[in-house]
Amino acid sequence: MAAPVAAGTGVDERESLRAAFGGLTTRGRSFVAAGGAATLCSYALGQPDLLRVGVLLAVLPLLCVLVLHGTRSRVTATRRLTPERVPAGGDARVHLRVENVGRLPSGLLLLQDRVPYMLGPRPRFVLDRIEPGGRREVTYRVRSDMRGRYPLGPLELRLTDPFGMAELSRSFSTSDTMTVLPYVEPLPPARLGGNANGAGDGARRGLAAVGEDDIIPRDYRHGDDLRRVHWRSTAHRGALMVRREEQPRRTQCTVLLDTRRSAYLGAGPESAFERAVSGAASMVRHLADQGYEVRLLTDTGLVVPRPGAEPGDVLERVGVMMDVLAGVEPSAGESLEAAEQVLRPSDSGLVVAFTGALDDARSAALGRLRPRQGAALAFVVGGQRDAAAEARQLAAVRAAGWAAQLLGAGVPLGHAWQQAASEQSGDAAGRYG
Repeated sequence: MAAPVAAGTGVDERESLRAAFGGLTTRGRSFVAAGGAATLCSYALGQPDLLRVGVLLAVLPLLCVLVLHGTRSRVTATRRLTPERVPAGGDARVHLRVENVGRLPSGLLLLQDRVPYMLGPRPRFVLDRIEPGGRREVTYRVRSDMRGRYPLGPLELRLTDPFGMAELSRSFSTSDTMTVLPYVEPLPPARLGGNANGAGDGARRGLAAVGEDDIIPRDYRHGDDLRRVHWRSTAHRGALMVRREEQPRRTQCTVLLDTRRSAYLGAGPESAFERAVSGAASMVRHLADQGYEVRLLTDTGLVVPRPGAEPGDVLERVGVMMDVLAGVEPSAGESLEAAEQVLRPSDSGLVVAFTGALDDARSAALGRLRPRQGAALAFVVGGQRDAAAEARQLAAVRAAGWAAQLLGAGVPLGHAWQQAASEQSGDAAGRYG
């Protein structure tokens, strides 16, 4: 929600007043010219009645300017966006509230809010006069098929008097940001094979069953199993103490996103890079829902959540990663060395990578990112110009130890996800069976 825009203009009043007289319309300037001419003619012809008419014609536009100048600095505006975060292709509504905090009624108001062309046409509204202390509200809709962060504002306000003599403009300084999240594709459940230290369904169940025994005892509560009584602590405290329940561990999972600009072809909502970002967002959401402790890693070494950060709520962590993916841009890097420094081969857990085009050197680097204990799945987003090159690239990734699938245009991520999981389970069965 945007804070109300300050009523003051923030400029020198004398300078503002001089600029206000520049807001005379063609009609207002014509009245001033006619008034001046009538005044001169009254002296030349000796007609005092014509002098009165001339003064009236000349003074009326000037009075309109003074009234509008006093009204302009006493109009406030508030912008509210609902919701502040929307998925790609979703709609959001922007609510504008204009309030007259002065003692004089305002004239005719023309509102115009600045929005990027990606969100639609620039909204314009006409409001009737607002009584002192009154307010008016208008709403418009914005929509984007492209993820990103889009500025809304500043709001431009034009005031006119009832006679059309003057028109003054005011631009508020406050703006807001609308976050369009990547498209998230729902994924079906998939069973991942591997050893007990890996990152499959079986591993997650095994870890949950074993857990980490917390040896710090607690006070006995009615209904506790007497077999969990910690007798040494009971004797020391003089009160019945029991061992705490084992705390289940969440299996670690890393979603790796390759953002190298040179690895992707095309641009726009349907480009390969946007498909990779959408795939990473879908995988983050799906694995978090499945109970994994997910983190996001890019080729530049960006890690979300930060190492050492507070664990926080699952929804909060996913929200932070989604916000990062909403604003991620292609990088100028050419290697995966920064990611190698973060993701050690000794790490265990599940690693899911979304990459663009990979040559032999990058395929070898991807092999060094594969965990020794766990599952490694790679989705190669169409980055080559012909099918033969894509097939060779996919074979190189598999030779590096990854279960790999090509995520080309029109291929549902859910289908590729199940195929990669099946391939990984088959490899794991061959290694550990």
